[in-house]
Amino acid sequence: MRQTKVFLDESEIPKQWYNIQADLPTPMSPPLNPGTGKPLSADDMSAIFPMALLEQEMSTERWIDIPEEVLEKYLLWRPSPLYRAYNFEKLLDAPVKIYYKNEGVSPAGSHKPNTAIAQAYYNKMAGVKRISTETGAGQWGSALSMACQMFGLECRVFMVRVSYDQKPYRRLMMQTWGAECFSSPSNLTETGRRVLAENPDSPGSLGIAISEAIEDMLGDENARYSLGSVLNHVMLHQTIIGLEAQKQMEKIGEYPDVVIGCAGGGSNFAGLCLPYVRDKIHGKDISIIAAEPASCPTITRAPYAYDFGDLSQKTPLLPMYTLGHDFVPAPIHAGGLRYHGMSPIVSQLAKENIIEGRAYHQLETFDVGVKWARTEGFIPAPETHHAIAAVVDEARRAKEEGKEKVILFNWSGHGLIDLASYDAYLSGKLTDYVLPESEIDRAKKTVGQYPKL
Repeated sequence: MRQTKVFLDESEIPKQWYNIQADLPTPMSPPLNPGTGKPLSADDMSAIFPMALLEQEMSTERWIDIPEEVLEKYLLWRPSPLYRAYNFEKLLDAPVKIYYKNEGVSPAGSHKPNTAIAQAYYNKMAGVKRISTETGAGQWGSALSMACQMFGLECRVFMVRVSYDQKPYRRLMMQTWGAECFSSPSNLTETGRRVLAENPDSPGSLGIAISEAIEDMLGDENARYSLGSVLNHVMLHQTIIGLEAQKQMEKIGEYPDVVIGCAGGGSNFAGLCLPYVRDKIHGKDISIIAAEPASCPTITRAPYAYDFGDLSQKTPLLPMYTLGHDFVPAPIHAGGLRYHGMSPIVSQLAKENIIEGRAYHQLETFDVGVKWARTEGFIPAPETHHAIAAVVDEARRAKEEGKEKVILFNWSGHGLIDLASYDAYLSGKLTDYVLPESEIDRAKKTVGQYPKL
């Protein structure tokens, strides 16, 4: 019988996270303290994050040990299986082998617990009692809610309004795990009240929700803030995905020609791809593709500049591709990809042409997502559709070139709580959103007032 799944034994789980900062050809530009304009220090952020996470954020050590308590929690679902997509390959009729890392097997249904558990652990060790956070589609909020419950922490989640309305069962997941979940913009914070006063029908954005979460946390000395993507320590924790994939591919004597992940803030893309980025930096011939929404195209269209990670400018200035911290993305169903900025690490890799960004429209991503469900069985999250769209692109190119390719992508989460979006697509109610060039011009003006990169 042909082999569909590749497993690792629990004893083979990676014991360290990989830090790409040790291998970058060019050191990253530092985050800046917006008050002084100088490089940020750990002390500048100690009221927001535990010191252990700040040390990881700024570390250039290649390998960071995974604490035993974190590994124990990981073993609930890790190592995650590597699948061969035989049925989808047959549909595409192209000279490709398609492999995918199934991160939908986690209790929360996505890759997000890889960093949620680590962040909850480090907060617990620092004596924190409560964590405040934001969430887009709800994948991050549900993962952190679960992790906080595991470590005896309270959790408060500000969920972007459009997703709060579209995905009520994500909110119920958070509440089942003991968290509080509020629609953002909310009346609980000054930021939320200001946004609602200006636009009572605001669909919300991750930038707004981040501002609300930080503002909420700063009013409680026993609370800290947690971010589910973008920051270096989040990228670090997610690399367990790619490290496992490398072991699994080695077991079957394969190495990918192309590695793909969808990208909003960058976490699941980085999780699979950064170990392969290291290989590419050291000479491997491999293409690495970040698939993003055409309605929120940071890598493919946005300026590369210093900008804030949130609406109210409570975060440091980060070097990244950004549509401007006041940008409110169109209300597409891939809520996890509706973020104005891209991870500084992913941004730098794109700027140096080590990775490539590609943008896809909502309807074409749902088209391939439904085809995937009808061949492979698993129903993907709308975010994951974007990675599958890039897989289809690569298969088409391989067919045109008559060249065999091995494709590996991150199946970042299931879509079982996103079925309302499938209903909208299947009933013809879903539309595409085209970002006008005027928004790019506005972004350039927004970031033009900050220090130049």
